[in-house]
Amino acid sequence: MAGIELHSVVALVEDLPEQGLVRGQVGTVVETWEPDVYEVEFSDDNGRTYAMVALKAEQLLRLHHEPVHEAA
Repeated sequence: MAGIELHSVVALVEDLPEQGLVRGQVGTVVETWEPDVYEVEFSDDNGRTYAMVALKAEQLLRLHHEPVHEAA
């Protein structure tokens, strides 16, 4: 399975009260700062950004909108 990369759709796996974000909120990776650190943009249904946060890979779950085929 591919890891997190630019334009990946991700969800938070923990609350970030200092950022006004809660577990399960969905964002898009818009920059990679260093290995396993990503700038994630959180936008509403109208496309307005309400948060931009640098997050570690362990704070994120990559979401998939298609079947993922892994080698057995």
